[in-house]
Amino acid sequence: MSNCSKPELKIESRLAQIGSQEEPVTGAVSFPVYQATAFRHPKLGQSTGFDYARTKSPTRKILEDAIAELESGDAGFACSSGMAALQTIFALFSQGDHLLVSLDLYGGTYRMLERIMSRFGVTATYVDTNDLDALEANLQPGTKAVLIETPTNPLMMVTDLALVCGWAKKKGLLSIVDNTLLTPFFQRPIELGADIVIHSASKYLGGHNDVLAGLIVTKGKELSEEMAFLHNSIGAVLGPQDSWLLMRGMKTLAIRMERHEYNATRIATFLQSHPQVEAVYYPALESHPGHDIQKKQSSGNTGIFSFKLKDARYIEPILRHVKLIAFAESLGGVESLMTYPAVQTHADIPEDIRSKVGVDDKLLRYSVGIEHADDLIADLARAIDLAQQEIEGGVPAHG
Repeated sequence: MSNCSKPELKIESRLAQIGSQEEPVTGAVSFPVYQATAFRHPKLGQSTGFDYARTKSPTRKILEDAIAELESGDAGFACSSGMAALQTIFALFSQGDHLLVSLDLYGGTYRMLERIMSRFGVTATYVDTNDLDALEANLQPGTKAVLIETPTNPLMMVTDLALVCGWAKKKGLLSIVDNTLLTPFFQRPIELGADIVIHSASKYLGGHNDVLAGLIVTKGKELSEEMAFLHNSIGAVLGPQDSWLLMRGMKTLAIRMERHEYNATRIATFLQSHPQVEAVYYPALESHPGHDIQKKQSSGNTGIFSFKLKDARYIEPILRHVKLIAFAESLGGVESLMTYPAVQTHADIPEDIRSKVGVDDKLLRYSVGIEHADDLIADLARAIDLAQQEIEGGVPAHG
């Protein structure tokens, strides 16, 4: 469990100082990468605190203590991917258990629930987690937890965490919150009543599209001990080199998130007034349905948003003509990426379910990087213009 606490420091300082004061022998300001899998015992019945790297390793421990402290939790667990972290959390549940899950859900989470956890008798119902009546109506005798994405990916639906976590606690349910898109820099769900926070740390926490990782944070002694047991038993733990890479990325999280938010707000505002755009989904915009809730529970906004075109024929030429913006999956890195959820990140969700929530063939998701906003707007405007030329002229445009 985390014993790292620096409440007197602002979060920017805590991020920049991750691991910098934890190596007393040499004073290294960048915590070393301990590649060892086995650790010598001083004598029979004694341990240095490290026995086998799957259970605990020095480099991973610094990362785990850091994320627990940043999220105001009691324990942190670093996993080999975001999906590995999710699988470790799902191991809390048994045959006959039921989960209430955000309606607009990442496709990988849906796939795990419907094609893997269902084999073990764990079921899920997908509801608008901001609607207490809907949550109440879908309660079952075996309901054990609420899994919330906020904002959701890709439609940026926002859940009132204090409201829903409070409701869950009264019902005896665990509250699990995916905080990938906002990170602890902008939002800390445990402070709003959540029991478990999960991150696909490959995204904003790592921030450079070069490390695959997942993080879990728990609140409470009993839950933290159970998660430690599952983390060690399942063994999908993060290696020391990736732990070090992730810590290095987290040191610059504050300045990156500020730039992501600034760029995304400028570009979303530009698209909102574009004649070929039907809708923009971004909580920073006052027109967004979740704007007020987001403003109440978070100190800022993510760098990802989605937008819907008026004509689906624009999708392919836009993705072909963007140059600075890469047509690629994932999100949260310093480079701008654009993806087509209907055929990529959300392809595993049946079309009728996707269409019902608005993930249709006119929707693009944009992970805004830290490049200059003017360059990104120019690249996107040019791609839309070239797409329009193709559609109106009937031939591929060049430029």
